[in-house]
Amino acid sequence: MKIVSLVFSYLLVLGAVVMSAWGILGFFEYFTGTTLLIPLQNPEFPSGTQFLHWLLITAAGVTFLAGYFLRWKLLPFAMLVIYAMLATLCAVQTFDFITEGWGVGDFAREVAWYIIITTYLFKSQRMRERLNR
Repeated sequence: MKIVSLVFSYLLVLGAVVMSAWGILGFFEYFTGTTLLIPLQNPEFPSGTQFLHWLLITAAGVTFLAGYFLRWKLLPFAMLVIYAMLATLCAVQTFDFITEGWGVGDFAREVAWYIIITTYLFKSQRMRERLNR
């Protein structure tokens, strides 16, 4: 079980790197209108919603990486707050703005991942040791 926990923690670090890069690229496109890799802006979202989207994605990635590598004992609480905000924003996006390509099932899977990751951060022995809790 320790090896599974170790691998999962490394996958979370990789995911945080991806989220950070995605958020930074999203902000770049948001502010400049220039697409570097693939279009990231969703034309169905109002400008303020799109800004909040990139802010929370970037915050999730950067906060996790900083907390993980600095061994910040409050990381699970910080991620709980960020994931709650992301889930709320995702609900607004899913039910108020998106007309194609994203549905309730996708929303449910995203929220399930937030719950799984947060539970892991609070309950796993590996993260308790890593974060000196």
